[in-house]
Amino acid sequence: MRVVMFGYQTWGHRTLRALLDSRHEVVLAVTHPRSEHAYEKIWDDSVADLAAEHGVPALLRNRPTDLVDVVRDLAPDLIVANNWRTWLPPELFDLPAHGTLNVHDSLLPAYAGFSPLIWALINGEKEVGVTAHRMNAELDAGDILVQRAVPVGPADTATDLFFRTVDLIAPIVQDALELIDSGEAQWIPQDRAAASFFHKRAIEDSRIDWSWPAEDLERLIRAQSDPYPNAFTFHRGERLRITSAGVSRARYGGTPGRVFIREGDGVVIVAGAAARTGQRPGLLVERVRTDDGIEHAAVDYFRTMGGYLT
Repeated sequence: MRVVMFGYQTWGHRTLRALLDSRHEVVLAVTHPRSEHAYEKIWDDSVADLAAEHGVPALLRNRPTDLVDVVRDLAPDLIVANNWRTWLPPELFDLPAHGTLNVHDSLLPAYAGFSPLIWALINGEKEVGVTAHRMNAELDAGDILVQRAVPVGPADTATDLFFRTVDLIAPIVQDALELIDSGEAQWIPQDRAAASFFHKRAIEDSRIDWSWPAEDLERLIRAQSDPYPNAFTFHRGERLRITSAGVSRARYGGTPGRVFIREGDGVVIVAGAAARTGQRPGLLVERVRTDDGIEHAAVDYFRTMGGYLT
């Protein structure tokens, strides 16, 4: 088959690599210009550079609305997209005979939209994965062709889940192409009643809300692991990133955000909307990072107890 690829960052790079390693012909790669957005500078392997290395024409676009005629002239049998960040119009995604195969890093219909691994980890999901589906007019809502899952462990970070799921891209893309090309593809409609959609994450989404239960905050901190922007709070007016934390063994009562007591190798911060009852654990902060980039053990940073994280 003749394939046009739309993609960006490492997800798009892995997808293009899978296409290049297949028996199909890649006739064009379209990608976005590099971005200064905090999350888009992290996993930023270049689709354009990979295309150039293999003699594949590459175009840079923020929005592809001027490419309908270009793609039509190339007569592709299929478009494959992964981590394309803006809307593709129907006259483009429905142009090839087999339409557009979109690859999304969640177990659709849940976690459509943006940053699915981070949101899934925050929400305590037991597994995450990757879905290949046919693109339609509703974002991440088309019929599913291939879907694979990996488990989420109790200590996994978003970085761990990124590496685990990005390794699913190549086999999913190659299996999907063979199913489509052989005429054996079986497209399964998504259950729209089970769908959820999440927005892009911004720095403010990493700010700790001490009314959350300690269990949720511990997952937030793992979800914002390096190299992602870390979960942060403010202590005495200065930003403080929390890079490692757990859930306290004992239950602690009081006002959320209170720097309370040392427990083992960490310092307990009172957490949760029900903290006043004294029936819930606190967040056991183990390591913090100040704005100068220096990391500290929490027991060294919090030399005295008392005061609040806000």
